[in-house]
Amino acid sequence: MLNPIFKKEKFKKSVREEVKNLFRTTLEEANSHQIYQAVCYVVKDVIIDNWMKTQKVMNETDPKIVYYMSMEFLTGRYLGNNLLNLTAYGEVKEALDELGIDLNAIEDEERDPALGNGGLGRLAACFLDSLATLGYAAYGCGIRYHYGMFKQEIRDGYQVEVPDNWLKDGGYPFELKRPEYAKEIKFGGYVRVSYNQETGRNDFIQEGYQSVRAIPYDLPVVGYNNNVVNTLRIWDAEAINDFQLDSFDKGDYHKAVEQENLARTIVEVLYPNDNHMAGKELRLKQQYFFISASVQTAIQKYKKNHGDIRKLYEKITFQMNDTHPTVAVPELMRILMDEEGLTWDEAWEVTTRTCAYTNHTIMAEALEKWPIELFSRLLPRVYQIVEEINRRFCERVRAQYPNNEEKIRKMAVIYDGQVRMANLAIVGGYSVNGVARLHTEILEKRELKDFYEMMPEKFNNKTNGITQRRFLLHGNPLLAGWVTEHVGKEWVTDLSRNKGLTVYADDEKAQAEFMNIKYQNKVRLAKYIQEHNGVEIDPRSIFDVQVKRLHEYKRQLLNILHVMYLYNKIKEHPELPFYPRTFIFGAKASAGYERAKSIIKLINNVGGVINHDETIKGKLKVVFIEDYRVSNAELIFAAADVSEQISTASKEASGTGNMKFMLNGALTLGTMDGANVEIVEEVGEENAFIFGLTADEVMNYEQNGGYNPMQYFNNDPDIRQVLMQLINGMYSGGDMNMFRDIYNSLLNTQNSSRADMYFILADFKSYAAAQERVEAKYRNEAAWARSAILNTACAGKFSSDRTIQEYVDDIWKLERITVK
Repeated sequence: MLNPIFKKEKFKKSVREEVKNLFRTTLEEANSHQIYQAVCYVVKDVIIDNWMKTQKVMNETDPKIVYYMSMEFLTGRYLGNNLLNLTAYGEVKEALDELGIDLNAIEDEERDPALGNGGLGRLAACFLDSLATLGYAAYGCGIRYHYGMFKQEIRDGYQVEVPDNWLKDGGYPFELKRPEYAKEIKFGGYVRVSYNQETGRNDFIQEGYQSVRAIPYDLPVVGYNNNVVNTLRIWDAEAINDFQLDSFDKGDYHKAVEQENLARTIVEVLYPNDNHMAGKELRLKQQYFFISASVQTAIQKYKKNHGDIRKLYEKITFQMNDTHPTVAVPELMRILMDEEGLTWDEAWEVTTRTCAYTNHTIMAEALEKWPIELFSRLLPRVYQIVEEINRRFCERVRAQYPNNEEKIRKMAVIYDGQVRMANLAIVGGYSVNGVARLHTEILEKRELKDFYEMMPEKFNNKTNGITQRRFLLHGNPLLAGWVTEHVGKEWVTDLSRNKGLTVYADDEKAQAEFMNIKYQNKVRLAKYIQEHNGVEIDPRSIFDVQVKRLHEYKRQLLNILHVMYLYNKIKEHPELPFYPRTFIFGAKASAGYERAKSIIKLINNVGGVINHDETIKGKLKVVFIEDYRVSNAELIFAAADVSEQISTASKEASGTGNMKFMLNGALTLGTMDGANVEIVEEVGEENAFIFGLTADEVMNYEQNGGYNPMQYFNNDPDIRQVLMQLINGMYSGGDMNMFRDIYNSLLNTQNSSRADMYFILADFKSYAAAQERVEAKYRNEAAWARSAILNTACAGKFSSDRTIQEYVDDIWKLERITVK
């Protein structure tokens, strides 16, 4: 049932009223952004009613709540998604049409909230959507970044980072500021120990500290057609004393604004550059800031209805999304002991039954470690607790493995002057999960083998998923309508229903319809690229797409080297048949990641040469889409023919872009890595293009000192030609050194253990052969259409609804709530 406010006449009247109240103007005179704001506030009124009902039900039924702790929530735009989940998109579109307003144009006025960057943050957003849609009580807990990671601009082929000022209009229309739930967060100082005569215990008092006030802003998370509205709580920071006049009067101008500066820097950017100590310090402050505020709030909420804090785990789970929120373990211990009066053993029992950890990385260097000097200076009481956790755990390890200091070296929480956050998360939690079957196997057998052998009951797998409501229903309305027409609308909340599409895979009419939809989506993306890149691309060409975070292990470099190889072939043999190809890239590189930024420059320079070469007659185009984000991702996934999932086998934990492409009928070109393994199992290897070394082969090479890339360079003239073009000035306007670092990274024989760490040359010819299979298959229209339909049909496993239900059943043990 639709909320009565979405009756057309009432809705139109409400929009007119909001325009008048917000901007003192008429609908006819308002600009697009003012109309967008007005529409948002009308929709928000409806959401708030359900939000309040949901809270009322939670207060009455007292369900267990999961607090999903994440440094990132890459939510994407809210307006369209909220309308879809309210099942009011069609009605609102019709009402706005009658007012002469285009809903699509209004949606384009919305800035993507700059609260995340890559797959980790998008996964968190999908999980919140699924929790609300399935009817489970949940809070997302994160930071209200003022500028996000950055807005990416491409200037002369280079990535330039500029502030992503998504809050520049004074706020975000769907958020609610909740100052009544503010919390004080303390940094630095020292811990004074005082014996308490009454309790017979020591009290630990933090003194000489700086502090900020954490202010929550709540964003609604609307469940699909079920009236449930959960909460994403993002914390902003304010100074406790905005301006210290006494310090100013004494001439200490810096101290006068010290607290204000501290508060501002904590929430300015996502993932500050940690190549220097100031950046490391800021990142640790950010982590403690939102975790302490969230844990304090959860305990306060629990105590409203419950007397015994020792039963906290019966009503609360803290799910730590990667190592960033791991400080939740000692912070919970601190509050339970220092503020709630529990003994160590009581507090440890509660903590280790409340905290759970999701591991998102196989690479040991990506697991967070903090210098003791920094950690103890910034969080003195928390560090004392971590030290004691480490002491007790090391005693336990020594008891189980006498005279085996190698175990201590690998497993200790504190070692070699560092606090190791992954170890802390495993020791302090009751569940450790990987995010794809292969990833979990590698954790258990290699990266976390010692922990798995000691505490196997903690380990489990939860293969990632995506929400079909965002990435099909909203992102690809043409295909969504076609799916509904063929299998009914139940797929929106039960993606396994897509399996019913398999009967249409060999149907000529269905194939033609499916590929026509794909063509229309390609036309839509081509228009976007023409407008934003000034490059004209052919919608009839193969759209070969790699969009994701820029990291060497994801091997965008392999992709662009292969493009250079194809260009050489076309130039040398213009008479050979070649199906036109458009290679589309989208990626941000971390601000301090120089090689990744060089790869972006290379992609753009190669595109600049190829796209302007009229002699190849448009057979090859290269496009780099600037500022890749959720809103343009929806256009990209819908239009892709080929999904590039080419990470070095054993390096990608899961991937979720691979699932979004699959759902939209793109065929996977990839290694047997991460969730690719399970995608191929679902759809069949004949409906994907698999190449390259296996995870076991890569790990065997690594254990034996790597491989010799010079063998490939010396013995393969195609590879040698491409690599020489990195340093002969062909793609750099004659500059021989612009891409020399990339060249050296592949061939540096002076330090052979660091040469081609990601096996690009080892996999190059296998990748090229797989690309030849792509072209051959695409020429067979019926065969390609069949595989494309089957990819959409077999995507059911990869719904985040399935993933969340597994978390609920195996880890969180939640009960559903019903909001009438």
